[in-house]
Amino acid sequence: MNKTIIKYLLILSVVLVSCKPKQNMVYMSQHNMEEEVAKAKFQGLHIQESDVLLILVSALDENAVKPFNLNTVNKVGSESTTGVNQYVQPSEYLVNEEGYINFPVLGNVYTKGMTQVQLKQDLETRLKRYLTDPLVTITLKNFNVSVLGEVKVPGQKESSTQKLNIFQALSLAGDMTDFGDRTKVKLIRPGDDGVDQIVNLDLSRSDIVNSPYYYMKQNDVLYVEPDKNKQVQANSNPNRALTFQIIASALAAATLVISLTR
Repeated sequence: MNKTIIKYLLILSVVLVSCKPKQNMVYMSQHNMEEEVAKAKFQGLHIQESDVLLILVSALDENAVKPFNLNTVNKVGSESTTGVNQYVQPSEYLVNEEGYINFPVLGNVYTKGMTQVQLKQDLETRLKRYLTDPLVTITLKNFNVSVLGEVKVPGQKESSTQKLNIFQALSLAGDMTDFGDRTKVKLIRPGDDGVDQIVNLDLSRSDIVNSPYYYMKQNDVLYVEPDKNKQVQANSNPNRALTFQIIASALAAATLVISLTR
């Protein structure tokens, strides 16, 4: 009987060891957080294939600028002659597979790999041939990222700001669940050569803010891996809890029998 009790005790000890306490619950808990965060720099997004750009051209001469805005070009035949100024919305431009947009008057303009500031400067330089002091405003319309895995609200998320870091992306997904492993977060980023980059990130480290992957880019995918406890739970027998109860009951009964026979 003593051998049976020892066997049950060994089984229960294995169970207890497998249920380790949750670790790494705090983001950026390692190293000097304040010092590292101060070093974080946003370099700006780079335009990619299939991006949709909202571009508006303005200048002092409103009539001269009309041909450079698609929405204005489409309304030339029906414009009012009352002299009332009309608000012109930004025009949409799709970046094609070769990285070009088809811009009025200027023709094909290469945009892929540029930041919005670089494209703004490039367009303004080209437009000076036709306009005095042209001003170009550019906005990325389709800034979406996907957050999957051990988060509370997984799925594709749209951001109202392009300066989106990893923690802000997680907040769009309701933050990690209690089973999310902050030391094992995968970032999948589309590469310019068509090959996706896959990197492993440790969000428990403060120096994550110095990573080139700290700020999200359009079409990034963030995947939070489950911790060991969740993996054990997912891979275990669905009747595991009942089995533990039976073992515990048997151990209690065996202990009672021994105490009565002494």
